[in-house]
Parts: sequence; structure tokens; C-alpha cells
Amino acid sequence: MLHVDMDQFIAAVEVLRNPELAGKPVIVGGRGDPTERAVVSTASYEARAFGVGSGMPLRIAARKAPEAIILPVDAPAYLAASEQVMSTLREQPGAVVQVLGWDEAFVGVTTDDPEAYARRVQAAVRERTALHCSVGVGDTLVRAKVATAFGKPRGVFRLTSENWLEVMGDKPTIELWGVGSKISRRLEGLGIRTVADLAAADDAALVPEFGPRMGPWFAQLGRGEGASVVDDTPWVARGHARETTYQVDLVAPAEIDAAIRELLAHVLDDVAAEGRPAIGLTLKVRYVPFFTKTFTKKIAATSDRDVVQAKLRELVAKIEPDRAIRLLGVRVEMAMPDDAREGHTPTRSGW
Repeated sequence: MLHVDMDQFIAAVEVLRNPELAGKPVIVGGRGDPTERAVVSTASYEARAFGVGSGMPLRIAARKAPEAIILPVDAPAYLAASEQVMSTLREQPGAVVQVLGWDEAFVGVTTDDPEAYARRVQAAVRERTALHCSVGVGDTLVRAKVATAFGKPRGVFRLTSENWLEVMGDKPTIELWGVGSKISRRLEGLGIRTVADLAAADDAALVPEFGPRMGPWFAQLGRGEGASVVDDTPWVARGHARETTYQVDLVAPAEIDAAIRELLAHVLDDVAAEGRPAIGLTLKVRYVPFFTKTFTKKIAATSDRDVVQAKLRELVAKIEPDRAIRLLGVRVEMAMPDDAREGHTPTRSGW
């Protein structure tokens, strides 16, 4: 199977629209204004050379790369380009495509020469969209996904059970798909620092720290094992969410309440379009300067907007009084269809 990942996707789309940007440091984020509160959505390779990365506050990115061109996010343009890419992947001979996001997908295919197939995929995407991609080849989804990073940019790399530990064994666990900084620190607390350490770990030994499901899963991840079939069943959103970073801090209870009600109204419109009842709520609050609290609540299944709003008020009551707020987010979780493969719908800012 293959993992196809577009190279600097958002920045590349912007360069296509504005060829004069080619070879220059390009940063895309927020409304393109580094004096506003916003984060980097993506950066070109030229900007990354200055230490700019996704999720970095835009003002810091501008400081690191003062000559960079900073552009506003244009989601419709990226979605249109993504649809072209995914359509091209689906047109490849024998391909089963599992979309992971705007800029990446798994491609399942039976072939005696997966590297050659990968190069044909790259050529097809390039011809159709004028965009470049990197391709990871693997005998599991995990190995294909991890392999892609070794092929960046515009290359092809293969990871299998034979070379997994040779390539990945000495790498820190944070370089595994699904292991972030918090998990890697918890693993280190158990004496597990490298992928090889994790691969050698006893599944049962991880259960006290991570639980009966996630403990064995992390050990399996260290071995590069797991699913080996690409599933093209359409993903179904588990929930919808919206969040806003405010350019002026919210302090007065009335303006905080109004902001939350506005966010909830938008989210409930999205939920209503799904035709599924709400079963859970999350309120995200980021206080000044940058401290985030998240409050969650399960609720009885309902499609009554007034009921959902009343339940959310119970979470709003937990907000610390007289403390300035820079960001608010509201998420509503929905009941899932029995035959659904669960997915998520990110907010405009990636929550």
C-alpha cells in the first residue's frame, strides 16, 4: 500500500496561483496579518529553513523569517485543489483510496512493483494538478505513513518488516505516527526512548500506564504493525466544532456569553445538516496569555437546540470570572450511524 502526501500543499497551491512566489519563503496563516492573533497553516520549504512551522504564532513566524511573504488562508482554493488530487488517485488502475485530509491519502493496490506504481502516481498527480507529492510504500498503514517522511520532497521510500528496525530503531518514539510529545514523555518515564525500545516492550507492561487498549496498541506501533488494508468507506464526522481567536480579549460576561452563543449557533447548523442528535459538548477556553482549559459533558441524545444551549451553559459556568479570554471554541458530538467509519471535521483553525 501507498501513503501519498502532497509536498508543502497549501504553499504550493499559492505558488501555482502566483508563480512569482516560487523559490521565496511563503507563510500562510490567518488573514495574512502578523500583527493579528493567528497561527501558521503551512510554510514553504524556503520559510521552513528559517525555523517556521505549522501551528507557530504568525507574529513569531514573521520575526523568524522577516523577508517572508505572508498570505491569508483561502480554504476554498485548497479544497478545490485537494479534490483534484483525490480524483486523480481514484483514477489510478486498481486503486482503493482512503482520504486522510486535504493533502494526504492511503492508496491500496496489488502490484509486483509498488515503487514503480508510486512513481506513476506522482506523475499523474503532477500532470493533473501541477503539484508534487511524496509517496511512502509499506506492508502496513503505519509503515507506509512513516515511510513518506523519508521520501520528502518528491521522492518514494519503502518500509517493510525487513527494514523497519534498521531504519526506525534508533529514532525517538515521537517520530512515530500517533505519538506526540506527551505520549513520548510518558514512554520515556517507563524507560522507553527509541522505537526499538518500544518494539521490544511487553504489551502487558504498557497496560498500567496506557490502559488495556492503548498499551498494546503503542507496542504494536513500535513494531510498525497494524492494519494492512486500505478502507475507502466514507468517513463520517463524529462531531462539528467552531472556534475563534479574538483580536481583542473578551472580559465582560455579556460579551463572552454572546460569543459562545454565536459559535454554538453555527455548530448546531452544521449538526442539523447531518440529521443526527447531539450526545456530547465541549467548551474550549484559552485565557490570556496562552493557558487553555477544556470542559466536556455527555448529554442525552437530543436535536433540541434549546436543550443543547442549556447544557452548554453548565460548562460556561466553569469559566473563571474576570479573567481575559483570547479564544473560545464549541464542539458538539453526534450519535454515530451503526455502519460508520468514524472521522472528524476540523474547524477553520484546525481544532
